[in-house]
Amino acid sequence: MQDSSTPEANPSAAAPIVTNAADASSTPGHAPAGVAHPKTIRSYVRRAGRTTTGQAKAFEEFGERYVLEYTGQPFHAEAAFGRSAPLILEIGFGMGEATAHIARVRPDDNFLCCEVHEPGVGALLKRIGEQDITNIRIFQHDAVEVLENMLQPGMLDGIHVFFPDPWHKKKHNKRRLIQPPFVAKLVDRLKIGGYIHCATDWQPYAEQMLEVLSANPQLRNTAEGYAPQPDYRPLTKFENRGLRLGHGVWDLVYRRAQ
Repeated sequence: MQDSSTPEANPSAAAPIVTNAADASSTPGHAPAGVAHPKTIRSYVRRAGRTTTGQAKAFEEFGERYVLEYTGQPFHAEAAFGRSAPLILEIGFGMGEATAHIARVRPDDNFLCCEVHEPGVGALLKRIGEQDITNIRIFQHDAVEVLENMLQPGMLDGIHVFFPDPWHKKKHNKRRLIQPPFVAKLVDRLKIGGYIHCATDWQPYAEQMLEVLSANPQLRNTAEGYAPQPDYRPLTKFENRGLRLGHGVWDLVYRRAQ
């Protein structure tokens, strides 16, 4: 989950821009170096950050089991998780606070989580170890490439996009993740009846999300406009801070109808 006051690690765009993707040849369990890849859509923005000692130790202890290698080949969920269960994709989990909570309260689901921000991956691995969470797997790689090259049509039961970078300036709005071409890619990977859950604390972006998601003919809104916050999504410290400052939070939940 992202704090929208900082650049996202997913989070994203639909206009022609350049992205730095993680090294596809890295060994799972180790923080890969970044390499440049020109793309038309990106799921993140590089953020500066320092991996703490605890996060580095978590990479050593849990990375081999929970961090998957990006191969560009079809993803086999049952082999990766060691079981067959509904598969939820999360795009950009920030420091993993909400991700860990959701995985705990929904133990019967598998969560495939994409995040390139190294301290964030380390932080989620640390939570996994401390809370004995077994239903998370991580790609430390651009979610767009994972989506396009490894996930097959109709294989996802749900998609979470929480607090992607809102790109506040109007001239940067085209860089936002939730744009029609990207949503079409998401919908293609969803099963019939599968859902997309987006959340943002920036009202203009919420309005754009509502417009874009509603315009996709294969999606149906589960609410009249914005959705009540689902029970499984917790309030993070960033949201609580924003709410104290009078900021709103908007959830949108759509299902694939056809």
